[in-house]
Amino acid sequence: MTSTKSRDTVAAAKALAPQIRAAREDIQTRCRLPESLVKAMDEAGLFQLYVPMLLGGPETDPITAFRAVEELSKVDGSVGWCSFVASAVSIYGAWIPADLGRELFEQPLNLRVAGSFRPTGQAEAVDGGYKIGGRWNYLSGVNHASWLFLHSSIVDSNGPVMNDQGLPVTRMMMVPANVGVIEETWSTLGMRGTGSNDLVIEEEFVPSECTFQLIDPSPIDGPHYNPRTVTVLGGALIAANALGMARGAMDTFVRLATGSGSTNAPTTLLRDRTPVQTTVGEVEAIISGSRAYLLDAVGEMWEAGCQGVSDIGPKVLQGRLAITQAIRESVRAVDMLFYTAGTNAIHQSNDLELYFRDIHTAGQHLAALHSNFEFGGQALMGLTPKGAGW
Repeated sequence: MTSTKSRDTVAAAKALAPQIRAAREDIQTRCRLPESLVKAMDEAGLFQLYVPMLLGGPETDPITAFRAVEELSKVDGSVGWCSFVASAVSIYGAWIPADLGRELFEQPLNLRVAGSFRPTGQAEAVDGGYKIGGRWNYLSGVNHASWLFLHSSIVDSNGPVMNDQGLPVTRMMMVPANVGVIEETWSTLGMRGTGSNDLVIEEEFVPSECTFQLIDPSPIDGPHYNPRTVTVLGGALIAANALGMARGAMDTFVRLATGSGSTNAPTTLLRDRTPVQTTVGEVEAIISGSRAYLLDAVGEMWEAGCQGVSDIGPKVLQGRLAITQAIRESVRAVDMLFYTAGTNAIHQSNDLELYFRDIHTAGQHLAALHSNFEFGGQALMGLTPKGAGW
């Protein structure tokens, strides 16, 4: 496989635009990415953006990774989402001993990751590791994955194991993708191409060295692998996906408005109407403003991490607020364009309805919840946030 280290990742993402457009119907019909597109993205390193260099990965900085996912998402939300998920989850390869990771993930790197952070499956400690089984859901990209990271609840003969605070003990388990059975449960409004299906494992042994807790320090040093910043690095790519779709919807709307009228007045271009002009100006400010806040907040956090700043909490706070803001505002921007386009918007032929469906599905992610503003406000006023990782 071609090394990604010398590649211009953003340029590679842009170059895939024609192939992605050509695959759109296949993506929507089969609810997964076609093999040819998976191969092209794999060769461009777009599933491995955050994989450590020690494991043969590019260890891409978050701003470059953001721009790569954004470019993919401008063309198709599902494609950008698959890049984001694989890259964000594969960062946890840094929690596996480096020698073992290099062996398992092969050299040159051959790694496409899917995962679930919902501890819906169970794991029981046995000699040398854990015995796992159960069902995990929302595994985006599971159909083309080579490895899985599955968050699991630890149990013993008495049931769920609790920690000193009385909370359930959980652990991440890394297993080859072929150990489970994929159940085709992904039938949704949008983001159909992510193939976020369920996975069922009857029973599988996982060696101890292929497991870790999310609060554990990484054996690999670097600003990517601080447990405080990992959430923001992954969230930045979710925001890139949303902002990319919003930009794609904007580009689509402008083409529509400058090339056709409404169904009621086909001879009058949409762009010649004052409400349309106002909407386009406002949406541009929404998208660009949210993007600027996101890049500034994540960039400052990244710089602080690279400089070894000890108290990175305020930077994490701004990053998480910017992520939520970017996603929610992207949904609002697409809504404004969709309704301003009128009846034109409902036709598949102009792509606006696809952005509408996809962004409303993506906007249900945990990173976009309104409660994130509550947690941020709590932290800003000296209270203990009710949410994790703030």
